[in-house]
Amino acid sequence: MLLLQSALVQSALVQAALGALPAARPTWNLALPGQLLGALGPDLLLAGGAVLLLLVAVARPESDRHQRAVGWASLGLVGLTIVAVVAYASRGALATEGPIAVDTFRWAVDIVVLIGTGCTIALSMESNPLDGILTAESHVLVLFSAAGMLLLAAARDLILVFLGIELMSVAVYILSGLDRRSERSAEAALKYFLLGAFSTGFLLYGIALVYGATGSTNLATIGEHVARYSLMYNPMLVAGVALLLIGFSFKVAAVPFHMWAPDVYEGAPTPITAFMAAAVKVAAFAAFLRIWLDAFPTVAYQWHNAIWLLAVLTMLVGNVVALRQRNLKRMLAYSSIAHAGYLLVTVVVANSLGASAFLFYLVAYTLATMGAFAVVIALGEPGERNQEIADYAGLWTVEPWLAAAMAVFMMALLGFPIAGGMGFFAKWYVIDAAIHAPHPQTVLAVILVLASVISCGYYLGVVLTMFMKPRPANAPAVRPVPTGTFLVIYLSAFTLLLFGVLPNGFVQLAHDSVPISMVGAPARAPVASAASR
Repeated sequence: MLLLQSALVQSALVQAALGALPAARPTWNLALPGQLLGALGPDLLLAGGAVLLLLVAVARPESDRHQRAVGWASLGLVGLTIVAVVAYASRGALATEGPIAVDTFRWAVDIVVLIGTGCTIALSMESNPLDGILTAESHVLVLFSAAGMLLLAAARDLILVFLGIELMSVAVYILSGLDRRSERSAEAALKYFLLGAFSTGFLLYGIALVYGATGSTNLATIGEHVARYSLMYNPMLVAGVALLLIGFSFKVAAVPFHMWAPDVYEGAPTPITAFMAAAVKVAAFAAFLRIWLDAFPTVAYQWHNAIWLLAVLTMLVGNVVALRQRNLKRMLAYSSIAHAGYLLVTVVVANSLGASAFLFYLVAYTLATMGAFAVVIALGEPGERNQEIADYAGLWTVEPWLAAAMAVFMMALLGFPIAGGMGFFAKWYVIDAAIHAPHPQTVLAVILVLASVISCGYYLGVVLTMFMKPRPANAPAVRPVPTGTFLVIYLSAFTLLLFGVLPNGFVQLAHDSVPISMVGAPARAPVASAASR
């Protein structure tokens, strides 16, 4: 029931909470410690609950019953946190300038992250025992990582951005190596840890240089100082922004900083792979977009060509390499890289159009990714076997509803009309934001369309395998789908189709969730930009 509630809030409850704010709008004075802690209420609820659940998790030996009990408690905590976020959003609170944001952009990202977190825990409760993972602490680590993501969504200070990234990342390093009997899992954890620490170094040096150039780590203050003192060409600031861009490119797996992602995604337990592909990417991009639009609106045009090139390379490389993959998890990993390129388009646009398209895209991408990995879990065998695309041959003949749901997820990731539901409109609004930006990014929009055409080769390849190829005689029987996995699959598919038919409410919600600071951000591009060549 808690999982059902956390999945359904994205439609009725979230829209009512974020779209219809009351007349009385309380204001938090973030200069007062008590009110600052009050503004961090949902974050502290999740983090504090995770600490208590950690004590419960380690109090008893490993067992399937204990890990399920902690899993249900973790789902309950996620549900309570969603209720808290909705309650905060429904009050329409404002805040003075400070280290955290109190706006609807934060609440929208929080709910997407929490939905991904709830789905991950539900999938882990049922798939971990099949892989011999009975540690109840695994669910608590997911909660700690989600707490870091909520902090990232709220952060308006580079120090808090760093703390949020570290809290999120350290937990995921451990989660990716949960299967201690698997060499691939150990390799995934080691690669993720080493390259994650490497990228964190870039972020830290970037923060230090930005602070040295502007005298502040607060995003709003940085933006003011850059404009007031004409620091756009200050060498220290330029170097700092470059290092921040490299650090975030590692975190979101943008080309050419993507090489860790396929191996880590393939080696990690499948629920954790889904968590990394969806929730981790959502939080990292939310922080990236806020930093770019709050702190560097007057510097954005200098880095326009660099981010433009990152977006193009990420879209093309992710899709082209995905064509050659035969393992479904690895294919979805390169698909995730390609979608990072689509999201980078919203950063290139760098205004309210891009920010609202970004929020809409996050919901569709999270639902489709979680649903696709849930199908992988439902059809997988102990030891994470049966993950080749060929293993899905003839699935329609034995599990027609499961095959239909997987087809919806593939079409949504592709952005196919009607069958792709919400995924089609997600890409449409990104393209619309690029074309109708103050400096139209027509070439970038065309490349996005061409990259999506390339992705037809592997998304439709999965659908073709399920519906057109015969089922091998020696194919293993499909296990009954557990309740949690069943709910994640079919609620995700239903929501994608529903909001694909009736997208207007969610489009308005995404538009209303863009804070004033982002609405006012200029979208500058140099006259001889890559888009105009």
